[in-house]
Amino acid sequence: MNTVRTTETTLHITRMIPAPVEKVWQAWTRPELLARWAAPEGSDHIDYEVDLRVGGAYTLHMRTPEGGKHTAVGVYTEVDAPHRLAYNWDWVEEDYRMGVDTLVTVQFRPAGEATEVVLTHEHFPVAEATEGHNEGWTSCLNRLEGIFS
Repeated sequence: MNTVRTTETTLHITRMIPAPVEKVWQAWTRPELLARWAAPEGSDHIDYEVDLRVGGAYTLHMRTPEGGKHTAVGVYTEVDAPHRLAYNWDWVEEDYRMGVDTLVTVQFRPAGEATEVVLTHEHFPVAEATEGHNEGWTSCLNRLEGIFS
């Protein structure tokens, strides 16, 4: 199941991941597991730095096949293992920087042997940023689902 809803400034994606909630939580919060999925398909290098606590920072480094560098940064605003995670998000590179901290909230809901992941990414400054992040998150969630399939 994959459901996507967008407005000009908000993205909602719901995806069923075929793994228990604790394993999906770990995949979302441990650098060595994030490196397996937390960049769009085709990215050939993913490196995550994580300080998983409220007020702790994270940094995501990724490189596209064409050699483009993308670095996402933010601070965790909510950590409720293994149910809910929230953090702000922006890009370091000037060409991608949104100029505002957007907010990512992820809910992990047990669904039998699977986990329903509900991702909300909000406060985008323009519709184009929402659309681009929809493509990126959808691709990342494809990869996340793939590590459990």
